[in-house]
Amino acid sequence: MLFDLRGSGRRTTVKAVYILLAVLMGGGLILFGIGGSVSGGLVDAITEGGSTANTSVDAYRKRAQELEAKARASPKAAATWAAAARARFQLASAGDFFDQSTGAFTAEGKAQLAAAGKDWERYLALNPKRPDDSVASLMVQAYGQSGLNDPAKAVTAQEMITEARPGDKTFATLAFLAYQAGQTRKGDLATQRALDEADPADRKTLKSELQQAKQQALAQQVQQGTTPTPTPTATPGSKKKKKSGGGGG
Repeated sequence: MLFDLRGSGRRTTVKAVYILLAVLMGGGLILFGIGGSVSGGLVDAITEGGSTANTSVDAYRKRAQELEAKARASPKAAATWAAAARARFQLASAGDFFDQSTGAFTAEGKAQLAAAGKDWERYLALNPKRPDDSVASLMVQAYGQSGLNDPAKAVTAQEMITEARPGDKTFATLAFLAYQAGQTRKGDLATQRALDEADPADRKTLKSELQQAKQQALAQQVQQGTTPTPTPTATPGSKKKKKSGGGGG
């Protein structure tokens, strides 16, 4: 188990949760991605297709185009669309498409992220039984503030990750993203699940971090003149209450 109380590395892993949240509130996590159990973001991109440092932009572009052509030839091949989305994210993360100094995608990089988004949407339209959570972690980053800035789609991708790898880290990330998207109810549900999954000794710190994320998100929404969206649906992994058999009014 990720948070086994008997594990010698448990404390280090728990601390990583809070470091993750701190970086998220600082503007996004490009290198490691959001929601990955071990890898995500550029790390997932590297490990699943070669180093972005050693592969040319042309090579990434060629691979993305080849995969998209293959997917169009077999439009019901869900895995190919997912691979194409990954390849487009790799291209967006290479060369001048990504500004290492600011940790943000350039305009050209965002155009590649938009192409990745289209491939990802085609993949999801095929209703895969088990969505690829490693590609979902890339799409969370693609839809993040440094990318396409579409928090609602980032939440959807993070829900897939949380469904595949439920734990305090993934639920905490889901809560943060939900608050950012104005989905306050979903954020509160994810926060509670994160606290339930966390070690009792670490819950106070985690709760403080998530409360801070919520307040920051609410303040930003007020500043922008937007209203948080109520989301009464349960988060992945939450237990559904049985309805009583009482009569109606």
